[in-house]
Amino acid sequence: MKRYGIPHISTGDMLRAAIKAGTEMGKKSKVVIDAGQLVSDEVIISLVKERIHQDDCEKGFLLDGFPRTIPQANGLKNIGVMIDYVFELNVADSVIIERMSGRRAHLVSGRTYHVVYNPPQVEGKDDITGEDLVVRDDDKIETILARLGVYYAQTVSLITYYKNKAQMGNINYLTLDSTKPVAEVSQDIANALGLIGSK
Repeated sequence: MKRYGIPHISTGDMLRAAIKAGTEMGKKSKVVIDAGQLVSDEVIISLVKERIHQDDCEKGFLLDGFPRTIPQANGLKNIGVMIDYVFELNVADSVIIERMSGRRAHLVSGRTYHVVYNPPQVEGKDDITGEDLVVRDDDKIETILARLGVYYAQTVSLITYYKNKAQMGNINYLTLDSTKPVAEVSQDIANALGLIGSK
């Protein structure tokens, strides 16, 4: 979305930045994330509200990983955020597990790799520094399985919530096949938003 001037706002990235910075919120969030649970709605809504009031969001923004619960969706509405499009990125649990558990990170630089899709030149080593790569706590199998459990318990109800809003004509709701390559999924989103040929 960067090429269209639409900032990509990832609550996960914002939380990881807070954790890396060692802020009080970051420390508390790390304990929750490492257990595969969701960070409190209050914390996430506060982060999102602060971020979307920055100048680069004036013409719109893309929220990634938020909202994850109906109370968060209502929280967005309560802070005056109007949602125009909802994209459901549909992918099987087995693919999610493969994608996430295969990630490897160089924590100092933030560079990420994948053992299958983007392997380092030398297995287990960062391409630039040669330092060891690690599996982040939130990419460990037990955490991924816990997060999937939370998804089915808390997040899946958002599908019905937003589909109902779409039926009332309040938003546009699209389901995309996320097993396709990232470039194709990105193109599908751009097509839906009418951004073809835009700069």
